[in-house]
Amino acid sequence: MRTELFDYHLPTERIAQQPLKERDASRLLVLDRATRTWSDQTTRELPELLRVGDLLVFNDTRVFPARLRAVREQTGGQVEIFMLPREPTPCGADLQSCTDAGVGLNARTTTVRRVLTKSGGRLKVGETFALVGNVKAVLIERLGEAGDCVAFNLGEHELGAFVEGYGEVPLPPYIQRGQGPSDAQDRERYQTVFARAAGAVAAPTAGLHFSPNLLQRLEERGVELAFVTLHVGPGTFKPVKVDEIEQHHVAPEPYVVPEEAARAVTRAKAADRRVIAVGTTALRVLESCWDEEHKTLRAGTGLADLFVRPPFSFRVVSGLMTNFHLPKSSLLMLVAALASPGSVDGVKWVKAAYAHAVEQQYRFYSYGDACLVV
Repeated sequence: MRTELFDYHLPTERIAQQPLKERDASRLLVLDRATRTWSDQTTRELPELLRVGDLLVFNDTRVFPARLRAVREQTGGQVEIFMLPREPTPCGADLQSCTDAGVGLNARTTTVRRVLTKSGGRLKVGETFALVGNVKAVLIERLGEAGDCVAFNLGEHELGAFVEGYGEVPLPPYIQRGQGPSDAQDRERYQTVFARAAGAVAAPTAGLHFSPNLLQRLEERGVELAFVTLHVGPGTFKPVKVDEIEQHHVAPEPYVVPEEAARAVTRAKAADRRVIAVGTTALRVLESCWDEEHKTLRAGTGLADLFVRPPFSFRVVSGLMTNFHLPKSSLLMLVAALASPGSVDGVKWVKAAYAHAVEQQYRFYSYGDACLVV
């Protein structure tokens, strides 16, 4: 299928730059797959829009302040170091480059991490960066599109505390407020109220619409809630550059499915109740972990690299609440696949609904409004 089929026009003024004052005050475009119609609602109406017995599955990952600012010691130029989620094994390079750089790093007091770097000039292996508080880093390996391998003169625990204290909220590139640090409000608002496990560099934005009051009202309505974890990586913003979507690869992201969530999903499916994913990340976890032979959701950990695109046979999810996504993005392809799982017709319908949202001045992307596909 051609990537250009997923393109659409979005005026820049429709891209939300700030969150609303209240989390659950957003608008909600409800897409009914059976009737091929849509209706304009609000997030606060969600309990009335769902059925008693529906199961909502959330992603409880927590965004960490991944963006660090540093100075290139050799040139005095500025460099941005974007921390990536911690991996099971560090970069493959050894610490010889650190020793050669003469900044006093060794294996016992050094943490090596894969990062993304951004600077005004070409970075070279072996050069050093100065951060606040006498923290230093050395570029020890360049990995192309996979990023760079950097060693910090801090132990693992100390580096974690440093990032939490001095890092900036990693807002998406389409939120542009000048070149300064992210707004203090983003520390709270670019985070779900149920965020638990730190490890994501981007928020599961569908969850941003839920306030404690809305969660309580859902439970009082008889809607069941369950939580899985998927640590969102920078690949969520990666554009689809190939002409045919089948040639695109979605970067793997670590997930955790607790036993409680696995049992809740398995029970709901056995009782023929709807399982509705809150966010594309929750959907990828659910579809990745379903055991079709035993009709159960597998608990445990792993890497989700499932690329959901039309046509796609959904085995778990029967609904999705999600924000509005970028043109030609893998996330928009996922929404189109759910809109019409067995064919490609969902693409046109979703694009027509998006055109309606633009016309009705919905707010788009991470801090924007939401849609519910049922």
